[in-house]
Amino acid sequence: MTSIEIGLWVTGGMLVLVVLGMRVAFAAAMAGLVGLIWIFWSKKGYDPEEFGWALGVAVKTAGQVPHGKVASQALSLIPTFILIGYLAYYAGLTRALFEAAKRWIAWVPGGLAVSTVFATAGFAAVSGASVATAAVFARIAIPEMLKIGYDKRFAAGVVAAGGTLASLIPPSAILVIYAIIVEQDVGKLLLAGFIPGVFSAIIYGLLIVGMALVIKGFGPPVGGFTWRQRFASLPPALPIVAVVVIIIFFVYNPFGGDAWGTPTEGGAIGAFIVFLMAVWRGMRLPELMNALVETAKLSIMIFTIIWGVLIYVRFLGFADLPSAFADWISSLQYPPLLILVCILLAYAVLGLFMDAIGMLLLTLPVVYPAVMALNGGETVSAADSAFGMNGTMCAIWFGILVVKMAEFCLITPPIGLNCFVVAGVRPELSVQDVFRGVTPFFVADAITIALLVTFPWIVLWLPSLA
Repeated sequence: MTSIEIGLWVTGGMLVLVVLGMRVAFAAAMAGLVGLIWIFWSKKGYDPEEFGWALGVAVKTAGQVPHGKVASQALSLIPTFILIGYLAYYAGLTRALFEAAKRWIAWVPGGLAVSTVFATAGFAAVSGASVATAAVFARIAIPEMLKIGYDKRFAAGVVAAGGTLASLIPPSAILVIYAIIVEQDVGKLLLAGFIPGVFSAIIYGLLIVGMALVIKGFGPPVGGFTWRQRFASLPPALPIVAVVVIIIFFVYNPFGGDAWGTPTEGGAIGAFIVFLMAVWRGMRLPELMNALVETAKLSIMIFTIIWGVLIYVRFLGFADLPSAFADWISSLQYPPLLILVCILLAYAVLGLFMDAIGMLLLTLPVVYPAVMALNGGETVSAADSAFGMNGTMCAIWFGILVVKMAEFCLITPPIGLNCFVVAGVRPELSVQDVFRGVTPFFVADAITIALLVTFPWIVLWLPSLA
């Protein structure tokens, strides 16, 4: 049996374990270890006396992988970004942000739901975690929408879908993970996510307004705010803007010249500033401890998935499956854009069975080289490429596309994590209610992805300036 055949069998076994309900981290780690043993033992002709040697080499290889990758400085961004979000919640910044959005936007049809979308987008700019965003606004926005007569399912769907915006709008933990896996510049990827994230929020908002205009009694506008009240709502929400500006300046200096620091330094300073704001606004030790514990829980979950999947990724390298898949994709006699669309549709299907981070970590080592080969390779120029962009820009563009597809995983049944979080926070809602409520937003996401594929400049304009 060839190494590629071993790779296919082990990958199939891992997918079976995931479908049966095993956590992605443990299924990937187990599959990777078994695959490494199989590969090394096959090199010795399956000699029973050499099995101990194969086992020892496989265990050593698997043991070295997690530390070697996770010790990367870039991954330190993840806990700092998540901490910013939880501290902002305890500082009362989320309530202030929602109130400002309500006073300025709620007068349009479906205005309170639109306000919720833009408030989640604003909070996403200081929180790298979609789950945290959904949990925070489930407490704040849903009661407000129910109070004026919104259907409870749609109100829950607005919050669950709005929470996904944290996947794109920097600082985004999942974009950092993508950058580490494909070895691309973290700063440029974070910049690339800003315009598509805002664009997604606008599409969500337009969808809600359209539904409110068509469906009678849907989402009544909220008026009665004077201009003085509107302007008075801005100062309490300005700290969010300040933190966003600081992080962006550290990633990309808009005045020209070198950046002021690394994304890691920007995230750490942002967390410190939000901490000072939280203390100034009255945060006490128990609330600080809650923020730290919640940050630790979410960070550990993400890092555990990374550890497990990296063992599987190392096995894939020995099995030579990524290069084989890239060669096969490149040999297909179909337009490259059609193949790319099929890959994105495959991600939509995978999202029904896997969580977003696990799905990307498992597939990118195989899919990313194939997409780069479709475009003409890592070093191809824009003039010679299939998608009209050089290798670096193609990597950024594809990263935004797959992260946007990963947002589907957060709201699609049966394991849409954001939907479970919203249902968990609001006891009057069932998970089925939330899944029904997010259904219209699938249409909005499909429109957004189609536009990002058709007009790559939406993604690439900001990173092209860096």
